[in-house]
Amino acid sequence: MSTPGEQQVHTFSTTFPSGTINTRYLLYLPRAYDAQPEKRWPFILFLHGAGERGNNPALVASQGLPKLLRDQRDFPFIVLSPKCVSGSYWHTDTLATMLAEAMGEYRIDTERIHLTGLSLGGFGTWAMAIAHPQRFAAIAPICGGGDPNAVCRIKHVPVWTFHGARDTIVPIESTERMVDALKKCGARCSSRSTRRRVMIRGRKPMPISSSTIGFSSGDAAKRIFHHEQQ
Repeated sequence: MSTPGEQQVHTFSTTFPSGTINTRYLLYLPRAYDAQPEKRWPFILFLHGAGERGNNPALVASQGLPKLLRDQRDFPFIVLSPKCVSGSYWHTDTLATMLAEAMGEYRIDTERIHLTGLSLGGFGTWAMAIAHPQRFAAIAPICGGGDPNAVCRIKHVPVWTFHGARDTIVPIESTERMVDALKKCGARCSSRSTRRRVMIRGRKPMPISSSTIGFSSGDAAKRIFHHEQQ
């Protein structure tokens, strides 16, 4: 069990026909988690990028939302940030098993389960949502991409995508293809782009500063995942 208000390392193990998966993850519980025993909390599953893969869980906290949670002790979500092993990528079956375990152990509001990730984690975000289209209240893929032929499965899910126009690792076209495919499915889309970043799709357009892409602002992260309730 984690200490509320602190991000702590946990272990995870599961077995599939292909073999056993052993990994670790960071878990954050809101500061008031123990003080409000009847409350169920909104939840964010955060998927890191390729540079944070490996055996050191501290690397996960070097970017994105886990980095924010190292210093911000009062964040109103349960946040689970899994670790992807070196040379691998995000597997949706492993993530689904990890999510199910968390739902059984912690007081998670099953109507407010959210998903986000950076780069490799952005690809994982699209893939996980497409594999489990009824699971997530909203997703926020950041500089990722996916299969535009399958994206109609999540046309009902609020999606905000962010991608830097100057990205030299993952071209912005990877996100644009997903957004264009969603539009063709009849999803309600809004997109904006500037030379600094962004592609945004969701129920309402909202200007986002470039710092939001790394979740360096706690208020920005809250706004993203409170958005689907507005």
